[in-house]
Amino acid sequence: MDNLLENAKDLYDLNGYELYDVPGHEGGRNLVYVCVREGEPEYVLRLSMLGDREKEDYLAEAEFIHYLAVNGAPVTDVIPSSNGNFVESFSSGEKECFVMLFAYAKGMLISDNGYRYRDGAPLEEYFYNTGKALGAIHRLSKEYKPVNKRPEFFEKYNNEHIDALIPDGYEDLKKAIGERLESFRELHLDPDVYGLVHFDYSDGNYHVDMNTGDITVFDLDNCIYCWYMFDLANLWIHGTGWYQGEPDPGKRMEGMKGYFDTVLSGYRSETDISEEELSQLQLFIDMVLIENIVDECECCAREGEELDPEDIEDAAACLINRIPYAGFGG
Repeated sequence: MDNLLENAKDLYDLNGYELYDVPGHEGGRNLVYVCVREGEPEYVLRLSMLGDREKEDYLAEAEFIHYLAVNGAPVTDVIPSSNGNFVESFSSGEKECFVMLFAYAKGMLISDNGYRYRDGAPLEEYFYNTGKALGAIHRLSKEYKPVNKRPEFFEKYNNEHIDALIPDGYEDLKKAIGERLESFRELHLDPDVYGLVHFDYSDGNYHVDMNTGDITVFDLDNCIYCWYMFDLANLWIHGTGWYQGEPDPGKRMEGMKGYFDTVLSGYRSETDISEEELSQLQLFIDMVLIENIVDECECCAREGEELDPEDIEDAAACLINRIPYAGFGG
């Protein structure tokens, strides 16, 4: 590992910086380091060597991020190497290591502040700003013309791949996912509703400036061509944490409606979303649940571990039993 880091530091003129590793979730894709030197901006160094992506995939990610950043979206820009490249690579044994450097996002994870928002500001400001940041990304995505192209949703989310990935014994789950895939294929694919999305937009992938409330987004390495509603449905699911302690189902849903209406107000300050699209929220919540299950199975496969049924049981139950709102309904 030391040789990998030294090579990466040389490529990006990071000698003299201290590198601190960022713990990732088990089975995660990348090795991530915060690069710190007194009196200099902080950076984030990412090393990827799973062997399941080509250089063009990383270039497509970098090009999209840079396009967003230079056009004013609140994202951390990708930093070119000393060779002027957004993506560098070198061999590590039998694997190829792909290296990217990013600006450090101003602010902090709201989880690192105990899910307390900034003093003196209403929580609704935070909800509005999460929607606004996402809306800015989607507005620019609708105009984006890629050089290198990221995958399309159905290239990965199809019956063949999912049947091979999810272990035997989950036949009811596979059937439920197959039914949703049929519904997804009936959705429109026009550029107003379908384009390059973050695909993991949640409070673990943006920082909040606790002085201003501004949000800076990062970690677009899962970006994929999908429906814009996917990112909004993911925000819905993550918003349930603010109200899950309310024992009264009606009050929980009232809180969630207020939350999501505020998110949408922020989103619509940047780009439009039709009522027809919003009427399909539950279907896109199901899409997010499927992505979560697929991700869990992929993590287990990378680690050579058996899938723990408890890790997917809630999402699976929602899909199989058609429980609305990711199990949030009372």
